[in-house]
Amino acid sequence: MILESAILYVKPELQEQFEKDFQIAGQYISSINGYIRHSLSKCIEQPNKYLLLVEWETLEDHTIGFRESPQYLEWKKLLHHYYDPFPIVEHYTNIISNNNS
Repeated sequence: MILESAILYVKPELQEQFEKDFQIAGQYISSINGYIRHSLSKCIEQPNKYLLLVEWETLEDHTIGFRESPQYLEWKKLLHHYYDPFPIVEHYTNIISNNNS
């Protein structure tokens, strides 16, 4: 499993509409082969800062399967104008898990 992370800085005056549009955008990313799940969290200390986490089966499911798809073009059209600056996307692989509750 690959974890994609992106810190999203949304233009402050557009936060409410971004959150609505992000709910719509979820249909595009979740339709891609290799997609597992995603979450969007809002920063408490900096309200226009969001953390996007997406789990993929493989790196290529994101970098090729999603980024080269028609769904990505819709995602991009719906969301990319909200960001300032444009987010840096990174990918992680798990090396240690602790599932103790």
